[in-house]
Amino acid sequence: QVQLVESGGGLVQAGGSLRLSCAASGRTISAYGMGWFRQTPGNEREFLAAISRGGGITEYVDSAEGRFTISRDNAKNTLYLQMNSLKPEDTAVYYCAASSVVFTRIQRDYNYWGQGTQVTVSS
Repeated sequence: QVQLVESGGGLVQAGGSLRLSCAASGRTISAYGMGWFRQTPGNEREFLAAISRGGGITEYVDSAEGRFTISRDNAKNTLYLQMNSLKPEDTAVYYCAASSVVFTRIQRDYNYWGQGTQVTVSS
């Protein structure tokens, strides 16, 4: 079992930055592919970014490419999402997740989920 807790969300103006963290406990995240997803009211949760177990492979949804950076520190058992140049359309609840698959962007491959952290970007 892996427990995941997101932090770092909040209110930011358009063009600003936030860094989300996802602290894991129970097992080391080095055994898992990790990902970030987000969900806006009335919409399905969508894939945002994924990183392989060792951190050498990353993938982003097109809207995040060039603005967001996913990273991990397996020694600290923590996943990160650096978000720059934020836009109002980035407003959502952001979730981190762990997958027994080495690297995946498919939601059903993810076994463990955090509770989410709210990010609100004002115009």
